[in-house]
Amino acid sequence: MRPISKFNGPKLTLKFPKEIACFSYDDEHQFRLDDSSIKYYYTPSLGTDLCEGFENFQKLEDSGDEHLESLLKTLINLEQKTGQKVEANFITWRGMMTKIRNECHDISRNNVWSLVLVESTAEVVSFIEENYTYKLQTKNEQIEKPTPRGRHSQEMMSYWGYKFETLSLLPRPWNETSRDHIETRNNLIVNNKAQYCSVVQTELNGSTMILGGEIDGVWDIKQNDGMPVNWIELKTCAEARNERDLDKLDRKLMKFYIQSYLLGVPKVIVGYRTSDGILVNVEEIQTLNIPNIVMKRKHLWDANICITFLDSLLKFIRTTITKEPQNLSVDDAPMWRIRRNKKEFAIELFRVEGNARSILSPEFVSWRLELASKQN
Repeated sequence: MRPISKFNGPKLTLKFPKEIACFSYDDEHQFRLDDSSIKYYYTPSLGTDLCEGFENFQKLEDSGDEHLESLLKTLINLEQKTGQKVEANFITWRGMMTKIRNECHDISRNNVWSLVLVESTAEVVSFIEENYTYKLQTKNEQIEKPTPRGRHSQEMMSYWGYKFETLSLLPRPWNETSRDHIETRNNLIVNNKAQYCSVVQTELNGSTMILGGEIDGVWDIKQNDGMPVNWIELKTCAEARNERDLDKLDRKLMKFYIQSYLLGVPKVIVGYRTSDGILVNVEEIQTLNIPNIVMKRKHLWDANICITFLDSLLKFIRTTITKEPQNLSVDDAPMWRIRRNKKEFAIELFRVEGNARSILSPEFVSWRLELASKQN
C-alpha cells in the first residue's frame, strides 16, 4: 500500500451505477421487495436540538449475522423475472467497497472482511461480506470505552444522525404531505428500522460489480424510466471552528464522497451541529465536487488515488482466486479473508475454513443451480 503515490496513475472512472433492483425494510425492519420505504427531502429547521427524543429512540438492534440475505433475495427475484443470471465479478454491500476504498488513506483502523468465492458460468464471482465476529468485537470495545468528561456518549452522537434524517425526510412528496406533519417533524419518534435499499450495477476498469446499499432519500421523486435518480445522502458533522476541525471535516468528506459515488448518489446534504448537538447549518454538496473542495484546502486525500487503489486491489483479488481450480461445487468453493491489521500497510488475502454455504443462503444456492440447469 505504500507509497500511496504509486496509485497516482492515469485517471480512472467508475461506470455510472445503474439501479437494477431495489428492496425495502418497513418500520419493523421486515424485508419487502418494493420501494415502499423511499423518503423525500424537505429542508430541516435550524436550531433544533438533535438530542431530543433520544429516550424514545426505536433502534434497530443487531439480531445476528444477516450475511447477504436481502441482497440475494432481491437478485433471485430479478433473475426469475428476466430469466437471466446477473453477471458480475463482485457482489456485495456498498459498505464493503467503501471500507476497501478508504484503506489507501486510513491506517488507523483494524479492518477485516470475509470473502467467499463461488463458480459462475464464465468465471469466479466474489461475494463479499463483513467479518461478523470482528464486527461484534469492535462494537463491544467501543461500548466499553469510557466517555470523555463533558462529552456526549457514542450512542447519543450516533442518534444525532438518525434525528437529522427524521427532521429532513418526509414519507411522501412534500405536495402530498400536510403542513402539520412538516412543522411537527421534531416531535416524531426516531426509528432507524425502515430503509430503502438500491441495488446497482457498475464497473471499474474491467471489474464488474453488483452493490446493494441504503439510500437516505430522494430530492424530488423517483422516476421509473431508467434515468438517473436525484438521490441524496444525509450526514451530520461538527461545525468547523478552526484548522483542526477543517482537517477532520475533509477526512469525513472522503467517506461521504466514496459512499455516495459508489451508488450514484449525486448530492450530499450535511447538517452541521455544535458539540452539544444543536443543528446550526445545512449545506448541499454535489458529490462529484467534493474532491475539488478538499483539493483547494490541504488536499488530505485524492479521489483518483482512492479509485486507482480500489482497481488494483480488485485486480489482485481476481488474479489470486482464479489460480484456484475451476468448476468447483458449492461445497468445495473456498472462503477467503481479506485483512489489514491496525497501522500495518500490507493487505492480506488468505483462505480460511468454510465454503460458499457459509455466506450464501440455501435459497440462493438452490436458485442458481436451477438457473444453471435451465441455461445448459
